[in-house]
Amino acid sequence: MITKLFPMIMIFLFVILCNVAAGDHSEFIEGPLETPQKVTETCLVCHEESGNEVLQTRHWNWLGEEFEMEERGRVRMGKQNIINNFCIAISSNYPRCTSCHVGFGWKDDEFDFSNPGNIDCLVCHEQTGTYMKVPTAAGMPADSVDLVAVAQSVALPTSANCGACHFEGGGGNAVKHGDLDKSLLDASEELDVHMGGLDFDCIECHQTTNHKISGASHGSIAQGVNHFSCEQCHESEPHGITRLNKHTSRIACETCHIPTIGRGSATKVWWDWALAGKDTSLGTDELGNPLYNKKKGEFKWDADFIPEYRWFNGRAEYYFIGDKIDPGNEIVALNQPLGSENDTDAKIYPFKKMRGKQMYDTQTKMMLIPKLFGENGFWQTFDWDSAFTEGMKSVDLEYSGSYDFIETEFYIPVNHTVVPKSKSLKCMNCHHKTEGRLNWKELGYADDPMRLRMR
Repeated sequence: MITKLFPMIMIFLFVILCNVAAGDHSEFIEGPLETPQKVTETCLVCHEESGNEVLQTRHWNWLGEEFEMEERGRVRMGKQNIINNFCIAISSNYPRCTSCHVGFGWKDDEFDFSNPGNIDCLVCHEQTGTYMKVPTAAGMPADSVDLVAVAQSVALPTSANCGACHFEGGGGNAVKHGDLDKSLLDASEELDVHMGGLDFDCIECHQTTNHKISGASHGSIAQGVNHFSCEQCHESEPHGITRLNKHTSRIACETCHIPTIGRGSATKVWWDWALAGKDTSLGTDELGNPLYNKKKGEFKWDADFIPEYRWFNGRAEYYFIGDKIDPGNEIVALNQPLGSENDTDAKIYPFKKMRGKQMYDTQTKMMLIPKLFGENGFWQTFDWDSAFTEGMKSVDLEYSGSYDFIETEFYIPVNHTVVPKSKSLKCMNCHHKTEGRLNWKELGYADDPMRLRMR
């Protein structure tokens, strides 16, 4: 009897698996689902282990794994304790920043990170294209979302799922990254050979184990882990020309195969907070991008431009909230890729260097965190003093009442928008005597190493 039933059971399971892979959960999910938490509760009935898995991830905690730093001891690192030169920091601005959190209700520092009931399964898995989080509601979905329909559509994440947050980093499409924007959802092969030419989704490379998605983030870059490379799929000597293969030990694949960034959309390269709060207008640039916003200050954008090149061994240093700065330095480095020409683990990598001006306390010598969003935030009052008082209170640090602005820089690795090999860099793009794109002295050489006969 069991032998006769076995083929029928296998067919039944095959049909179920095909439906799940295609995104059809209508057999398993019924309405009504009054709240998004009810959706999560329903998901965890069958995927019980997934809740605990998500609670351990960087996407949930916005912190990486704990690791040892010589000067700091045991630390965890991520969006919760570093700053950038976009919208500065998440503390005191939670409901706005956490609209891109994979959870519901992170509106203040009392959020319960141990509660799987507030995991947002839908933001990564729904396939209707109708799911939308309210930009100011701490990750809650819009009232217009049909929770039953989106829950029934769930499947493996697509690039549209990932891009809903990652393409919008820094407050809008292409603002933060020079190689991640909405153009990748309908990419040509010339824009990106993987997503355009091979029709890859993000998870083809960013493979996942127990909901931990491979790929470097702030904390993992700092400790030099979870940093994967092109060699996961390609050979370490992939070229048919020996001379090119000799480059791969010191030159990252991205350096030659991503010759420019901002090709899909212009990306922001300068953000000056010192000019915020004024009733003025600077219009738009030639591409139609705004050059000023009263809430945020002055901007500059660039498109199809050459990246910055730095040695990088997979690790980086970051400015932590509360660190002292030296205002005598012209520029404060909010992060620094680590590596040098003498570091055998380092290669020359491309980066987007984001520059700007932001706030620091002239007495305590700490970078300042303003309260921007919500009641009494700068975006309501345009009063920096009250914004700094509230913002620094949110991280238990004092504001002296005296502030100024200082230039900062922030390095963002470039890994996407790989061009076809016919469009990659040629020898003279780097080794031309007068027009080569690499600054050899900044990279630690007296001159072009080819001319110095160095290998």
